[in-house]
Amino acid sequence: MSPDLVHKPIHYDALQRRLWIRGQRCHHGATGALLAGAGVLGLMTLRARALTGLVAAGGALMAHDWHDRGVWFSRGS
Repeated sequence: MSPDLVHKPIHYDALQRRLWIRGQRCHHGATGALLAGAGVLGLMTLRARALTGLVAAGGALMAHDWHDRGVWFSRGS
């Protein structure tokens, strides 16, 4: 990744279909983990059944990207 892209807050690489946030690749498995965690916390505190969809969507994102789970939260390109 070129150094000028690191300075952009959000960059979408259309050729490789990847999203970069402040120079860090955003894996949808990591996004799914955050969504599922937020949904579980919401279910425990708010007891709102509508948040089960958030947990399910997060789980689906994690399952789809499970093969590269080792780099979900690692730094760098």
